[in-house]
Amino acid sequence: MQRFHPRFLEELKKIDPNVREEDLICLAAANLDPVEPSKKSKILLTLTADALTVYADGAAVRTVPLAEISSVQTSPGVGCVSFSYLQKESEEPVLLARADARYQEPLAQFGKRANHYLRYGNTDFSRLSKGSGGTCPRCGKPYPRGMRSCPRCASKKQVLGRLLSVAKPEFPYFLLTVLFFFLVAGVRVLIPLINRRMVDDYILQEEANVFWLGFVGVVLSLLGANIVQRIFGVLRGYFLTISSNRLAIRLRDMVFRKIQELSIAKIADRTAGELMKRVNADTREIRMFIAYNLPNVIEQALMLIGIMVVLFWYDWRLALLILLPAPIAVLAFRVFWRFMRAMFNRTWEMNAKGNAILHDIFSGIRVVKSYGMEEAEEKRFLDAAGKERDAQLRQERFWALLKPCLDFLIGIGEYILLFYVGQKMLSGDMTPGEMSQFSAYAGMVFAPLSALMMFPRQFMHMMTSMTRIGEIMDEENEMQDNTDAEEMKIRGNIDIDRVSFGYDDSKEVLRDIDLHIKEGEFVGLVGRSGVGKSTLINLIMRMYDVDEGAILIDGVDITQISQKDLRSQMGVVLQETFLFTGTIWQNLTYAKPNATYEEVIQAAKAAGAHEFIIRLPDGYQTYVGERGHTLSGGERQRIAIARALLHDPRILILDEATSALDTETEKLIQDALQMLSKGRTTIAIAHRLSTLRNATRLVVLDDGRVAETGTHEELMAKEGIYYGLVMAQREMTKIESK
Repeated sequence: MQRFHPRFLEELKKIDPNVREEDLICLAAANLDPVEPSKKSKILLTLTADALTVYADGAAVRTVPLAEISSVQTSPGVGCVSFSYLQKESEEPVLLARADARYQEPLAQFGKRANHYLRYGNTDFSRLSKGSGGTCPRCGKPYPRGMRSCPRCASKKQVLGRLLSVAKPEFPYFLLTVLFFFLVAGVRVLIPLINRRMVDDYILQEEANVFWLGFVGVVLSLLGANIVQRIFGVLRGYFLTISSNRLAIRLRDMVFRKIQELSIAKIADRTAGELMKRVNADTREIRMFIAYNLPNVIEQALMLIGIMVVLFWYDWRLALLILLPAPIAVLAFRVFWRFMRAMFNRTWEMNAKGNAILHDIFSGIRVVKSYGMEEAEEKRFLDAAGKERDAQLRQERFWALLKPCLDFLIGIGEYILLFYVGQKMLSGDMTPGEMSQFSAYAGMVFAPLSALMMFPRQFMHMMTSMTRIGEIMDEENEMQDNTDAEEMKIRGNIDIDRVSFGYDDSKEVLRDIDLHIKEGEFVGLVGRSGVGKSTLINLIMRMYDVDEGAILIDGVDITQISQKDLRSQMGVVLQETFLFTGTIWQNLTYAKPNATYEEVIQAAKAAGAHEFIIRLPDGYQTYVGERGHTLSGGERQRIAIARALLHDPRILILDEATSALDTETEKLIQDALQMLSKGRTTIAIAHRLSTLRNATRLVVLDDGRVAETGTHEELMAKEGIYYGLVMAQREMTKIESK
């Protein structure tokens, strides 16, 4: 595997022939002069065991010994990115390079690797990269947002192979369906032969002694053939419906299960509308293809084969003339395949964006109405719908031009057949019954050809949906449990050992966090907004994996603990309270469905929720609606607290758990939390610092690091960051009370 970009490595060796690839730890490029913003410059950055070196326009212009560097940082700007290092003594930034936005991700990765080496002195970068996925090796275009594969270059064979593997359990039903296809096709080919006999042997007979019994027999044969054809068709449809619906449910469940298995980071790459479209619309598209489009094509193809066998047997030259335009149509589809597929992908993307906008508007409808933004949101939706319309129209216009041309080519065979039959009739070489038979076969030939003409379009719809589903199914889940993951009874000791983390490559949210929380301790996390408090508790719950360092619970790395076992022993009240559509009882018992009535009441009372619940019309069976919109913010939060307490966790995590409560209720819950936190480890985040007055220890985060630790009294005595936050809140309280 190539460690560095070959072109950059080649340029570096031209500048410094003595450089050895094995001595390089990191290598990156930039393209703007650090001093003159508008000036282009060829910049190379290298990191070795001793120094960070900057090369500009073919020469080494700066070498900084690692002993002078505290860390490096990448700072995104407007259409550009800056790369600098922090001096070890003063922590002052020194600009080294600038580049346009194309270089942001490579420079960010360079920075992460450099910081890792500066801290740990090793080159194990396996957990660091969170890049967008790069570009497609075939077409060279970047992968669409949230994708790790290229829908433009997806292999048809691979997509069909996946579909067949998913459909494998339904093969017995499909085989029965194919059998009935053969039977239906056979009966349909037989009917024109019976018609021919009726015309020649009975209808056109001038003699009066026509056997009425034979005529009745022919009519009954036609009736019987039609009845048998319809019976076979019903049986075919029955087995096909069963198999296609079973396949759709299995496929939907596979996609839904896979999405749930993905990490929060992977899910966040996609909008809710895109995920819902994959689970519902794409699986429905595949079901329609399996249940209707594919069976129709199979039936028409079998019909075409059967009829062509008859025509070849009768006159092979006539059959060849009829089929002559077909290869031209196939060639046309082959030529326009990639173009049509790109149009279908574009339409899918526009539809998914429209769904995402609808989901946002309906989810935040109260915010929309509160600000009177109905017209603005309508415009936003219409803009998205207009883009989808334009993509759809482009697709339909192309198809409207292509299909008539191909239909005309295919229809030429009909004129050839008409000339052939007319010539035979005029010369007396063909009877009216034979003409009727050939006319029927002609209709049967061109109907399948027309149906087969529609198939590429239907197939591309299915391919687009299957590719999107396959992209989700192929997504690597970096949060999987190890094969030897432990199931353990948690006591509550938490060790955060030199942890660093960033949501992407551009910035580290947490840097070198070192924190040890004892069993039963109540720790409050304090700091300004954006310093990484919520990120830290997300890492403790293993919603994300750390980039560097480790988090241990009771001495065991959390990556070695089953995720289900880990989270089942944690209770969480997040900053954004979420209630599911359903009753209050269902929301309270979400994590403990078998809870007794006494347990539920006790948890609700402890959270200060029981009193308002029993005043509701249906008490605990009151339906709260989507996201609990029928309750106030404080009521929703109290239910969320009761839900966490009912879970009886070993580790209790409170992220602004009392932010939506009035002062009186907040005091009641603080007293309850003080009682309930005994015997369990509690980690609480609160901007309202009075909420943390019962904490045994406060941890102050600043700039992604642990800045201060201690009790309230100890931190106030230091007059540091915590002291400043407390004094600022006191001033704000005075202003509000006036």
